[in-house]
Amino acid sequence: MSTRSSGHGAATRWLTPEEERAWRAYRRMVTAVQVRTAQDLAEHGLSEADYEVLSTLSERPGSAGPLHEQAAKMGWSRSRLSRHATRMESRGLLRRDPDPADGRGCILVLTPQGLRTLEDTAPAHLASVRRHFVDRLTPEDLAALEAIAAKVDPTGG
Repeated sequence: MSTRSSGHGAATRWLTPEEERAWRAYRRMVTAVQVRTAQDLAEHGLSEADYEVLSTLSERPGSAGPLHEQAAKMGWSRSRLSRHATRMESRGLLRRDPDPADGRGCILVLTPQGLRTLEDTAPAHLASVRRHFVDRLTPEDLAALEAIAAKVDPTGG
């Protein structure tokens, strides 16, 4: 589409047909992969968010980290992650310890049960990621996607 006035005095840069097709293809791809991998995780009793919390905590020294850092990594607010952590804590997947650096904060700690759950689920999750994403792409596709992702999220997300 061409540039038109939005009625607010500024020109709107409408997407060209090519840009719109690319945008919609990207959105369909992300949705399809997320839905399929989420369904596969659900068969193991975990949500995508559960898996993200467990896997990133497992990679940290002591399998623990401040809630505020975990929230930032996931792109969530502290309150949203706190509510989610409460649900995970009730299932025995993690515990909260006081954060000595932040009197109002807490440290999320992966419990032995949480680690076992992650270890039991990881092979199936990786197989799901391969089935719904990686194995459908060539090495060149993957390299191009990585380069594109670096341009879209320069922080390395």
